[in-house]
Amino acid sequence: MIAGFIFLRLRGILGKRTGFEGKASSQIEKIINNTQVEKKTIPKENFDEKAQQEFLEGAKIAYETIITDFSDNDNKLIASKPLLSKKIHEQFNEALKERSKRFHQAEITFIGVNSAKIKEHKKIDEILNVTVDFVSEVITCIKDKEKKVVSGNPEKIKKIYDTWVFSRDTRSNDLNWQLVDTLT
Repeated sequence: MIAGFIFLRLRGILGKRTGFEGKASSQIEKIINNTQVEKKTIPKENFDEKAQQEFLEGAKIAYETIITDFSDNDNKLIASKPLLSKKIHEQFNEALKERSKRFHQAEITFIGVNSAKIKEHKKIDEILNVTVDFVSEVITCIKDKEKKVVSGNPEKIKKIYDTWVFSRDTRSNDLNWQLVDTLT
């Protein structure tokens, strides 16, 4: 039910027509449509504070959804599948298969996102990429089939630093963003 609630909440924020709607949407679309350069950073003044905040709210929910879905021990990425590019989905599935082969189970308690900041946003051809730095807190550990902890600590909050790249095709009617890369 929690995953369903998160997915519905995420869909309510990102939805089928989310990301940049209203004034911010028309401003960004003008920039995208008028860009003649193959690779260009969108000026900050056209990706206004309101548009950035709306994007970041959805990105935080997507981040939590993906992290918690990856920790589920059913070894399937159900709630987060529409949020992942094909490449990332395959990488995450491979990691889940490896974990399953070792008979390991992940236990992750997501405490929350401390901060999410847009590092950069670029348009490459017709693809808009937004790189976000996340700082979050989780309680995480991996247990073997005997329920012994093999990594992490089930009683300690750990601060996590992630940089993720979200992307969407500006020509598409689907305004959903997908995770396309995780940077270290």
